[in-house]
Amino acid sequence: MKSTVEKLSPTRVRINVEVPFTELQPDFDRAYKELAKQVRLPGFRPGKAPAKLLEARIGRGAVLEQVVNDALPSRYSEAVVATEVTPLGQPEIEVTKIEDGEELVFTAEVDVRPDIELPDLSSLKISVEPIEINDEEVDAELESLRARFGTLKGVERPAQTGDFVSIDLSATVNGEELPDAATEGLSHEVGSGQLIDGLDEAIVGLAEGESKVFTTKLAAGEHAGEEAEVTVTVKSIKERELPEADDEFAQLASEFDTIEELRENLVEQVKRVKRIHQAEKIRDNALELLLETTEVPLPEAIVQAQVDQTVHNAIHGLDHDEAKFAEALEAEGSSREKFDAETREAAEKAVKTQLLMDAIADDLDIQVGQNDLTERLVLMSRQYGIEPAQLLQILQQNNQLPAMFADVRRGLTVAAVVEAATVTDTDGNVVDTAEFFGPPAEEDGAEAAEGDTDDASDEAGEAAEQQADKAE
Repeated sequence: MKSTVEKLSPTRVRINVEVPFTELQPDFDRAYKELAKQVRLPGFRPGKAPAKLLEARIGRGAVLEQVVNDALPSRYSEAVVATEVTPLGQPEIEVTKIEDGEELVFTAEVDVRPDIELPDLSSLKISVEPIEINDEEVDAELESLRARFGTLKGVERPAQTGDFVSIDLSATVNGEELPDAATEGLSHEVGSGQLIDGLDEAIVGLAEGESKVFTTKLAAGEHAGEEAEVTVTVKSIKERELPEADDEFAQLASEFDTIEELRENLVEQVKRVKRIHQAEKIRDNALELLLETTEVPLPEAIVQAQVDQTVHNAIHGLDHDEAKFAEALEAEGSSREKFDAETREAAEKAVKTQLLMDAIADDLDIQVGQNDLTERLVLMSRQYGIEPAQLLQILQQNNQLPAMFADVRRGLTVAAVVEAATVTDTDGNVVDTAEFFGPPAEEDGAEAAEGDTDDASDEAGEAAEQQADKAE
């Protein structure tokens, strides 16, 4: 077999393949064997009919067509290996010559990973904000802890922000009642903004038993994007009483004996969270710097496929109703044009990031170990609330292990990039990145290093989430 490569663009090639007819003999043998099982000829047991008689029955041309169809995938794979190209996606194959007794000639056009001129990683300079902790942040953590141990007490006054209320809701659109929007005895924290727009403002000032009608745009459901008149009735009002922040509370809420010790621990917790956020920012800035300084040709078909998938996912829940989708976007202050532009931009960035990370990984010979895969599996299983063994089975069933492997490898590549670069804060101090990006990686460090380098394993996560929902 002879194969050559013709470069059509930096991201697309045409592979020209010539297969001598003699090399197709094993394919003919397999084809006749299968046909003999399917075609019944008088005087012959199933599978024993001679090739000549089979040809006479169904025609040599039909056999040749079957042989070519069966041979193309394997011959294409051989040509890919022989020409050392790295395909992205499925090829467009065209048979240009096939005559009985002569060579089989076909072409395969396919997107490929482009050649990328990589920067000197040691010359990269990454800057992030320094870690600063103030008393207000520690106070907020202490207040949050006090709230967890707070108690609710009924009050006889109008509702105000921070209260917990029990409410009844009903809604109409153009005078028509919406049964799906009606509910009774719904618990709600006033000011949390967790329900519909305008609700908190309507509740503030209402006493127990009082109602108010307000207008809002529905964000979901059959009437998404439409104006609705919503009636809210307050059934009960409670306020949260917080325990005093003293030594007794410290002993109740923690392992510490004094409030001072508890505050010191909260300082360390805040610092830890800020270190993780700083590591995430280092990762993001490293990727942005690489994307800004490195030219990466984009394969259009791959970008468009990602755009199409995003659009499909967005309108799938609306039964692919374009009009409803447009209304939902408008309700969010957006538009279809803006959505399409943002989707395109995100897809281009994601594909560019994937290609760049893969090129750097190859250049640095990044290897993925069993521990790396196990760590990612455990992190994902916690995220979706299922056992690692169950998640592994789901990934295998959905053929998503390669995507997870690629995502882990790209995460390790980001860590290698950060290790090679010089990282400083805006005050000029060198930032020690070993905790999150140096081996061995801790759990939080792994999350910071891996992050969202691309969408390669999104489908794996979606499959796991769907299975977890079914289990519930």
